[in-house]
Amino acid sequence: MKLSRTVVYALRATLKIAETGGTAPVPCSRLAQEGKMPERFLLQILRTLVTADVLVSTRGVEGGYRLANPPEKVSLLNLIEAIEGPITKSTELSEELSAKARDGVKRALKATDEALTETLGSLTLADLMEPQ
Repeated sequence: MKLSRTVVYALRATLKIAETGGTAPVPCSRLAQEGKMPERFLLQILRTLVTADVLVSTRGVEGGYRLANPPEKVSLLNLIEAIEGPITKSTELSEELSAKARDGVKRALKATDEALTETLGSLTLADLMEPQ
């Protein structure tokens, strides 16, 4: 699995926000500058994360973004699905395979999907933060 640039930017921004301790909103301009990310693109990402209830935004001079939940409750799966949508689990296999082969491949792919979802869901921002 490869993470898109959008997911990587979302992860970098949410980690920066988490590392501030969550007391005051962090402006997009600061996140963009510190993370060396394009501000306009980052703003779109942050808005998506607000819509997905990963972040909360505050307007005004003292405005910015903060986590909607503690870092221990925000998983990598939350971020990926907020940006990319649900991890799909449908598999259509060619009718050229025998029924036994199709069933075997489907079982293997289902187990892989479940393991991926479990692993990404168990890895939180708190796990990824630098010790302070």
